[in-house]
Amino acid sequence: MDRHRLGLSTRWIATVASIWIQCSCGSSYTFSIYSSVLKSTQNYDQSTLDTVSVFKDIGANAGVLSGLLYSSVTLNSSSSTFLGPWVVHVAGAIQCFLGYFLMWASVVGLIHQPPVPLMCLFMFLAAHSQTFFNTANVVSGLENFPNFGGTIVGIMKGFLGISGAILIQMYDTLCKGEPSTYLLMLALLPTLVSLVLMFLVRIYKATTADDKKHLNGFSAVALSIAGYLMIIIILENLFTLPLWARISTFILLLILVVSPLGIATKALREDSKRSLQKFSIETNLLTDSAEQITSPKFSTAEDPVEYHQLPSGDSKVKGTSDDKMLLNEEQLNLLQAMRTVNFWMLFIAMICGMGSGLATINNMSQIGESLNYTTTEINSLVSLWSIWNFLGRFGAGYVSDYFLHTRGWARPLLMAFTLATMTAGHIVIASGFPGNLYVGSILVGICYGSQWSLMPTISSEIYGVRHMGTIFNTIAIASPVGSYIFSVRVIGYFYDKEASGEDDSCSGTHCFRLSFFIMASVAFLGFIVAVALFFRTKRFYQLVVLRRLRHALK
Repeated sequence: MDRHRLGLSTRWIATVASIWIQCSCGSSYTFSIYSSVLKSTQNYDQSTLDTVSVFKDIGANAGVLSGLLYSSVTLNSSSSTFLGPWVVHVAGAIQCFLGYFLMWASVVGLIHQPPVPLMCLFMFLAAHSQTFFNTANVVSGLENFPNFGGTIVGIMKGFLGISGAILIQMYDTLCKGEPSTYLLMLALLPTLVSLVLMFLVRIYKATTADDKKHLNGFSAVALSIAGYLMIIIILENLFTLPLWARISTFILLLILVVSPLGIATKALREDSKRSLQKFSIETNLLTDSAEQITSPKFSTAEDPVEYHQLPSGDSKVKGTSDDKMLLNEEQLNLLQAMRTVNFWMLFIAMICGMGSGLATINNMSQIGESLNYTTTEINSLVSLWSIWNFLGRFGAGYVSDYFLHTRGWARPLLMAFTLATMTAGHIVIASGFPGNLYVGSILVGICYGSQWSLMPTISSEIYGVRHMGTIFNTIAIASPVGSYIFSVRVIGYFYDKEASGEDDSCSGTHCFRLSFFIMASVAFLGFIVAVALFFRTKRFYQLVVLRRLRHALK
């Protein structure tokens, strides 16, 4: 019995498989769990551990190779049905297993202590696997649901954002206090999940009118999981949960993670009913057309609806030129994209947004300590960051789709809005008033997450889907570049200048005030660049993107 008879060869099952893989592959967000055992067993000082961590950030964000591989195995998919996104998943699974398994083997003494450059390579491989899983799931999802790119990218990026919190719950339930065992789990879990599900992640060109309804169902599940995790995180930071409570909450979490399968099943039933209705209608039309051909009233006049209304304001566009524009739409590769101004405007905006946001979370503990927050409060802030990150990833994709479809607003406008809000978040953190970190971390976390949803979608709309994986992964390099600049050259530099304690520590609002005012200025620069990108692409969205949507929804 093949996958078609089982109903497994559909967009909906592919989406569920991608969601489950995304839920398992966010291990780079959980470095803090095993960093201490890595430091102690390998005799690292803090500087050496930070160096290893830098390779984690580079590996998790430098996904150019995954984009090139995805393009090469899917460009000729029409001539070869064997190749597909599963090849990218295999490459990711191999790197994931090798990276984490060799780190685990080093920690438990199975192999001799590797030199630091070799450990950096292990960490790079482990984190780099995430880009392969992410590229295969995001780009195939976008190709399966081209009319709602923001929503599907938001869903995929959102589940990746909360995957770290899901993995931490698994650690707390199965191997709490044993970070070396957790490393082995990271070597096995994402590898097995991706290998089991990879053949289900495929590209399907069909679209239906009910796509949005079922995608909203996946979105509701994601929100439910995020809300549930937020409650668990708060409870765990306030109380010490017994083992039976941790097991119970984890089982309920697994049920929520499995629940997208129910939405896919419902969508499959509705698609089957629609196919039967369509077959019946087509049969009747064939009968009617046979009668009309013999009728003298039958004619081949042109389509009476010559002009089409667009929500953006360019209301009259001839249908023939519309079709020609869609057929002639460019699909730029990476080198062609890098020769455009829009590419570098996106890159600069992401340095400002992603870089300053990542620098904020990387220094959240030190900021809390300087402002005399308790350990419990700091842990809550760090844990809840994944929730705000998820809300930004999911919400920006959903909201940008809504305004694009209903108002015709180009997505860079929402990017500009989030960067302006991030500016306010940095100013709030710099101000140092009581409770500022709670407000500031929410604003910066949501706006940081939104960039990870908006940037890939904008890239696909400006440059096409064909090479999207390579292009958006290249722009994503802005995240570790910006993080290095703001973490080391700004926050680290000014913190060291203000430090006066015996252990080079600093206490008070002055420790980070100037750094965050600088990052607020940088985020405002990103806002200006995003506004300029909006005006540069406004007409393109009206002439190409909106017409493509209308053409696809006919």
